Amino acid sequence: MRFLHSMLRVSDPEATIRFFNLLGIEERRRFDVPQGRFTLIFLGVPGDEGGEVELTHNWDEVGYGGGRNFGHLAYEVDDIYETCARLQAAGVTINRPPRDGHMAFVRSPDNVSVELLQKGDRLPPAEPWASMPNTGEW
Repeated sequence: MRFLHSMLRVSDPEATIRFFNLLGIEERRRFDVPQGRFTLIFLGVPGDEGGEVELTHNWDEVGYGGGRNFGHLAYEVDDIYETCARLQAAGVTINRPPRDGHMAFVRSPDNVSVELLQKGDRLPPAEPWASMPNTGEW
């Protein structure tokens, strides 16, 4: 058995793809299904052929409530501080900053929680992250 993918329903696929691109995740393939009026977009980490994120865009959908019922996606990053700074500069909400040099939570355009975990050992606490409060539910 092997993990294949997690599926997220999205309202604005291009905004969601931009968000995942900021994380370093790329689009791998896309399928439009006109008879079902939906598009499937598969994203993955470059160089890692493991599990993917499947974005499902239902063409007639007008907005999903919640998003927290899914839980979260988790990605390991090389430098959690650099990653969070890059995402924040692009307007991404950092719900749980990486105060501990190990873990952060950010939010996608469709309100899906994404956990970021520092690769290897924790980084030493660093500002502005060490004293930054949580900005929302994670």
